[in-house]
Amino acid sequence: MATPQQIQDLQNTFEKAQLASAHAVSSSPNQSFLQRQFESRQKETKQLKPFATEDIKVLLLENVNQTAIDIFTEQGYQVEFHKTSLGEEALIEKISKVHAIGIRSKTKLTEKVLAHAKNLVVIGCFCIGTNQVNLEYAASKGIAVFNSPFSNSRSVAELIICEVIALARQLGDRSIELHTGTWNKVSAKCWEVRGKTLGIVGYGHIGSQLSVLAESLGLNVLYYDVNMIMSLGNSKQVATLNELLSKSDFVTLHVPETAETKNILSTPQFAAMKDGAYVLNASRGTVIDIPALIAALKSGKLAGAALDVYPHEPAKNGAELFTNELNPWISELVSLRNVILTPHIGGSTEEAQSAIGVEVGTSLTKYINEGASTGSVNFPEVSLRALDLEKERNTVRVLYLHQNVPGVLKTVNNILGNYNIDKQFSDSQGDIAYLIADISGINNDEIQSLHDQLSDTPYKISIRLLY
Repeated sequence: MATPQQIQDLQNTFEKAQLASAHAVSSSPNQSFLQRQFESRQKETKQLKPFATEDIKVLLLENVNQTAIDIFTEQGYQVEFHKTSLGEEALIEKISKVHAIGIRSKTKLTEKVLAHAKNLVVIGCFCIGTNQVNLEYAASKGIAVFNSPFSNSRSVAELIICEVIALARQLGDRSIELHTGTWNKVSAKCWEVRGKTLGIVGYGHIGSQLSVLAESLGLNVLYYDVNMIMSLGNSKQVATLNELLSKSDFVTLHVPETAETKNILSTPQFAAMKDGAYVLNASRGTVIDIPALIAALKSGKLAGAALDVYPHEPAKNGAELFTNELNPWISELVSLRNVILTPHIGGSTEEAQSAIGVEVGTSLTKYINEGASTGSVNFPEVSLRALDLEKERNTVRVLYLHQNVPGVLKTVNNILGNYNIDKQFSDSQGDIAYLIADISGINNDEIQSLHDQLSDTPYKISIRLLY
């Protein structure tokens, strides 16, 4: 056991150490030291440019965030910006002249539209969903598609939390009543959410983040997903959709639009839910059978609903657009009590749109400038490291997209074999295969010859050379 003197000596030593280090931040390497080490290792990369093509032209629609515009402008691309989507004829005219297009959820890039895209190499969906693009046809034309699977997850999750509380307290109805002069202070069928059960259908980026937020409010969380996914916090995965429906006070959907998810909630599913439960949807408009939802709300089976997405949505903002001409049940839906309707604003926050602009803008730039397809939703994911400006000055990067059939690589490598291949990577996805190769010690005349030889190969979909 230490003596009083030993304790005093230790205290004195500690105080001296404090005084000596009063201006010291850390015993770790300081920032200037780390910066010198980083700069000593950093190499200047070669800025690649396309061979045999004009300046890159980019078309941005639907008010894509300024962060994306800044990224493309800094690259020297020619950027055309529109706040709204375009009609089919105008879109066909515009898309025939551009190398890249950025859209959100309203623009429909169908086979008919993409057939006119003579120079298009990449599509950016500045949102999570990609169902507005014919992905298979785009791939067959050599057009890579990128989206933003992460950046608006928090915004959507927060909206759902907000709506869960608003439905439980009937805030929408009370607000409308007071706006029209009616004072209606009631507590009947108004609930706290603490201790209630939230059922999440689809435990992906949004569903899992929502799970964490919900638990912090005291909600119990169940989730159903077609894949086995490790739970966050105390949430629990259930084996079937019906089990989730029968145990949940609130059911929220966070699934993609597929044949399997169309009308995933319809009359049988509403019947399986608790009496007085609530339904929320901020995923895609086709995943709920809305006439069946209306019937369940009218009968009193469900106590409320919150919808942010619809099977058909207006192409622009404005009055008198959300009418029966768009969806035949709208007038009936808007007449119901405790139903919150929002105009597809789940990801519409300043933070989310800024982050999406950076995420998708960077992906498109890396694909245009380097051929990196990492993160593409319809392409094999292939990339090579950046080229060293000093050591790889006379190097050309070959980007060769082809049909995934036997013998193509043999043909291509017979051509590339006449040059020095520094590095090469190839991968396939379904009917599409993508090869990247860096060829060193090559001059401009040889680049033209290489381009001509590869262009004449069978099963080629598209080719780009960057140098």
